[in-house]
Amino acid sequence: MRLRHPVRTLGRRRFDFDRQVAVMAIVNRTPDSFFDQGATFALDRAVDAALAAAEAGADWVDIGGAKFAPGPEIPAAEELDRVLPVVEAVSARSDVVISVDTFRAEVAAACIAAGAHVVNDTTGLSDPELAGVVAASGASLVITHSLAAPRTPYPHPHYDDIAAEVRAYLELRVERAVAAGVGQDRLFIDPGHDLNKNTVQSLELTRRMAEITAIGLPTLAAVSNKDFIGETLGVPKSERLEGSIVAATACVMLGARVVRMHDVRAAVASMRMLEGILGFRDPVLAVHNV
Repeated sequence: MRLRHPVRTLGRRRFDFDRQVAVMAIVNRTPDSFFDQGATFALDRAVDAALAAAEAGADWVDIGGAKFAPGPEIPAAEELDRVLPVVEAVSARSDVVISVDTFRAEVAAACIAAGAHVVNDTTGLSDPELAGVVAASGASLVITHSLAAPRTPYPHPHYDDIAAEVRAYLELRVERAVAAGVGQDRLFIDPGHDLNKNTVQSLELTRRMAEITAIGLPTLAAVSNKDFIGETLGVPKSERLEGSIVAATACVMLGARVVRMHDVRAAVASMRMLEGILGFRDPVLAVHNV
């Protein structure tokens, strides 16, 4: 896996994705998020969770105000009311990288102005204005594979060749973003585990992750606690940590360089150990049998 632009500056932090794995924490300011079920919906709890994640070693915090899953539309004004004050508060108190999980250009623009460094679009540029907003700023953009319109069902997804189709989709969206003025050095890609995919498809996409990372842009693996892990192991959401760590590790071994995780401490320790195994970082202490 050869990255075209491995060295990135996001806000006040610098990354070399040839030798580094970034841990992205998750803060959902929603009453119905699939995992935490509204635990960080209150503004103070959302801010505290983001700052606690940074303190626990997260490189990056992803702030969302509307979940991807089907449900009633969240008006743009309401979404902005949820995420903007969190972005403002975290930006004022931490140098952690901040992304806003949104597909709307107007939400992205306001959050970038407030201190967000990345727009994490789980809908693959469904809003034709979004790439232009990012291009006009210094922000970066995560382009994710998904097929449904925002907040709408997509039953019985079918792929003849899931890795090839996901790769072709991402390459096309990258071309659109570049045509809109977003430099490749500001782009990330995400194959979209579980997003309009069933468990068998998400498992195949995981083991074929190298075909996605071969695109050459830093790849995000958003696998934490997802249903493909729960269904594979036959466990509820509260018992998916080990499966999440293994899935994230498999993705990194196949070239992913950002992992989106709920349990920050476990993820940071796991990724730092993996960096050591891969020769990306030296041990903190190396005195055994010296």
